[in-house]
Amino acid sequence: MRILYFHQHFTTPVGAGGTRSYEFARALVERGHQVTMVCGQGKHNGLTLEPDSRRGWLRGTVDGIDVIALPLAYSNSYSIARRAWIFLHFAWRSVWIALRQEYDVLFATSTPLTAAVPGIVMKLAGRRKPFIFEVRDLWPELPRALGMKNPLLLGGMSLLEWLAYRFADRCIGLSPGIVEGIRRRAPVGRQVDMIPNGCDLALFLPGKRGPLELPGVAGDDFVAGFTGTHGVANGLDAVLDAAAELKRRGCQHIKLVLIGDGGKKEQLVARARKEQLDNCLFFPSVKKTDIASITASLDCGLQILANVPAFYFGTSPNKFFDYIAAGVPVLCNYPGWLTEMIVARGCGAVVPPNDPVAFADALCRLAEDRLGTAAMGRNGRILAEAEFSRERLAARFMEVLEHPVKPVER
Repeated sequence: MRILYFHQHFTTPVGAGGTRSYEFARALVERGHQVTMVCGQGKHNGLTLEPDSRRGWLRGTVDGIDVIALPLAYSNSYSIARRAWIFLHFAWRSVWIALRQEYDVLFATSTPLTAAVPGIVMKLAGRRKPFIFEVRDLWPELPRALGMKNPLLLGGMSLLEWLAYRFADRCIGLSPGIVEGIRRRAPVGRQVDMIPNGCDLALFLPGKRGPLELPGVAGDDFVAGFTGTHGVANGLDAVLDAAAELKRRGCQHIKLVLIGDGGKKEQLVARARKEQLDNCLFFPSVKKTDIASITASLDCGLQILANVPAFYFGTSPNKFFDYIAAGVPVLCNYPGWLTEMIVARGCGAVVPPNDPVAFADALCRLAEDRLGTAAMGRNGRILAEAEFSRERLAARFMEVLEHPVKPVER
């Protein structure tokens, strides 16, 4: 089967970012399918491809995946207007590919929501190919919850969301809240599958634990780390608030390490410098093949988001699954499905949002009870192996693509 796969932010293991699409595409290739991945060319996605001047893109084979990369660099630090232009430009060029490529199934994954455009246009143009749409974040719910008020943008997103669910033959959601959100807007009877992010059990191994060779970290420090985007949605001021509370208490043996990039990073670094939070350390993005050993060497993984109710059940963060795969206990600062799992499986600690005292208390308890903390990490690894192995989830993903429902008559 020939699969045309659209993911604007596709990343390989030698890049810095989530590799869900890479892992799933590799599973399809190993099953004997042909996969053409259409993505953007970015500095962190780990792609080295040959330019095709006639087509105006880059193309090559990456571990059996045929990759077409459109030269549209993207960064979370760009302005909203610049990011919107990049999303629309990618969607427009993707439409051209969707109408001319030969394939059996068109698959598109958000974000952004504009990833659905080639599938929608393909259907409108009369190509009767199955279109499967994967939703990683609910738009416009999340932008609205984060404070976006532009009625034209929100209205456009709402219309695009409605069209995506109407024209998709099947949908995939990454969390319970996303699945529920799709069902609220999709036509009655539309099949929606939940396939969350998963754990790379071979890469993120507890056995990779070793001394953290990071400037500012001593051998006997308790290190709580955040690995991911430093954006508005991540709410990382909560980490700095906790750092300030720990410093007030004189707890210098607890270090808070933030690894990654994003639109808020410069502001966060400036705040830490101004408040002399030398217990809060910042480092640039690290490729996934290297971040695994760093993650395994943390004493605690920080699962942090802004206090937005839409996040509680509407996200499926890669970093959470990396932490538990690496056998690292998780400290989460918002309620929701991940919090319920952490409590039920004893694989970390939970604190209320916007409460730096409770956040610092939890870190102190984890630091003081190293044996108990290690047991939480082992529980996390057990959970990862039992429910979230990449192989298990890839098998469910392949089942969806190999048996798409009959296209709905319209």
